[in-house]
Amino acid sequence: MFPYRAPLRDMRFLLDEVLDAPSALSGLFEVDSALLNAVLGEAARVVEGSVAPANGPADREGASLGPKGVTLPRALHEAYAPWREGEWTGLALDPDHGGQGLPRILDMMVTEMACGGGLAFSILPGLTRGAWKAIHAHASEDLKRAWLPRMATGEWTGAMALTEPQAGTDLGLLRTRAEADGDAYRITGAKMFITAADHDLTDNIVHLVLARLPDAPAGTRGISLFLVPKILPDGARNGWSVGALEEKMGLHASPTCLVNYDGALGWLVGAPHRGLPAMFTMMNDERLFVGIQGIGAGEAAVQIAAAYAEERLQGRASGGPARPDLAADPIIAHPDVSRMVQTSRAQTEGGRALAAWLAIQIDRSEMLPPGPDREEAEDLVALLTPVIKAAGTDFGFESCVNAQQVLGGHGYIRDWGLEQWVRDVRVTQIYEGTNGVQAQDLVGRKLPLNGGRAVRRFLNLIRADLPRMDTPFSECVNHLLSLTDRSVETVLGSKDPAAVSEIATDVLRLFAILSHGWLWGLMDAAAARGDEPFHAAKRDTARVFRRRLAPEAETLVNRIALTLEPIT
Repeated sequence: MFPYRAPLRDMRFLLDEVLDAPSALSGLFEVDSALLNAVLGEAARVVEGSVAPANGPADREGASLGPKGVTLPRALHEAYAPWREGEWTGLALDPDHGGQGLPRILDMMVTEMACGGGLAFSILPGLTRGAWKAIHAHASEDLKRAWLPRMATGEWTGAMALTEPQAGTDLGLLRTRAEADGDAYRITGAKMFITAADHDLTDNIVHLVLARLPDAPAGTRGISLFLVPKILPDGARNGWSVGALEEKMGLHASPTCLVNYDGALGWLVGAPHRGLPAMFTMMNDERLFVGIQGIGAGEAAVQIAAAYAEERLQGRASGGPARPDLAADPIIAHPDVSRMVQTSRAQTEGGRALAAWLAIQIDRSEMLPPGPDREEAEDLVALLTPVIKAAGTDFGFESCVNAQQVLGGHGYIRDWGLEQWVRDVRVTQIYEGTNGVQAQDLVGRKLPLNGGRAVRRFLNLIRADLPRMDTPFSECVNHLLSLTDRSVETVLGSKDPAAVSEIATDVLRLFAILSHGWLWGLMDAAAARGDEPFHAAKRDTARVFRRRLAPEAETLVNRIALTLEPIT
């Protein structure tokens, strides 16, 4: 098996040559290129040395449920120790509550490394960060002081408890109830599909639980949010337990639990009956995290496929022997194999660039003073969050399947690790709101929001960048802009909500191709200014995007137009 290597050169290329992150973050953080690169290098050491080697062994051992709760594989314990020691969970969290206060773009890249090292591992800090953010944004100062610092350092972890057997995406149907008990509440009900709800990795686990107060109105307007820990402040075990572990297709090392709350003690986070907006602070953060999971999985898979294809000898290339000195050519010389490797690379690197750019906008949306610049950043984050979640995971799954195909029969057996990546990444298209839900959010909420203000800003931003691109790419991106603009007008002008819902996934994928194309245009231009073999390889991958991925936009636009065409 080929070991995972953090894509440091690619990340540094984005930070320094494409996005100029230190300048983009000027006034928000006191960071320079040297600091950003040093942190990435240390994170790579931890992931390559501890996290990635644990991925296969942890999958084979799996999580287990016993009388005392969930036990995680020994390999995850070994991997988590240096992660916790370095306090990597709190890299971009508020220093006043245990974090380190570094830029979100740095946290995003470190998170991608953790995902590339192993998706089961990445879930633990990923959920903890999201829960931390919800508590930080909505809880009382007393709750923040009591719970946030140890979550930021990784001493404790977090989880969110939303889903019930009768209430999946439709949270208005949930039945878990909360009754006052002094200054706290007693939570009673059952939740399912709760990732990392219980384990023996840390001393405490902080659940964020949606429940109804006795006077709650029906539907989503009657939901409140509660902080419900495993261990109470006095050291006693709280009143909830794991009823079962789900037997899953993948992520065997990550416990997905059915949890029974039997009068568990919890504290209200935010205002009564306002739990859903508070929970969406966590949910939106998790959606970005899940998109990065797809990118990290795609990177890990394409590394394996590329290394295998360079070594595996099979037949002769269609244009003549590539290595006449050998008995056969490496399969990377076969155009179809090269297509799969290069297409997966273009999808993965485009996703990384988009996530990195959006990370800068997230910091701007949270740290700039109120005004037009902050409003623009807020619009862009809202618009592109569903795109990153869905496209990151769709492309990630496609990349893992293509990588598995490159290995042929070896990709289907456990030895090379790709069958695990295919199993593990598949759920990212499902959880934190299926990709269909993300598409409905994009077309139903984000496109028409404020009269289409966010999408107009995004399209104009890309249009303004066209002069920075070489001619072939500027023409490609300009064409994608035209196609997207036309489709947006068609969608916003449609009087058929069922038809709009039907083509929502096409619209989202069109936005993914446009946004990736825009950033590939900027990466291609930056690579043209370099003189290393790395830069030449980057331009080759950019051409793959233009040849193989950009043309899909024509099909999507035709499908959108035909579906929304008025019936005569």
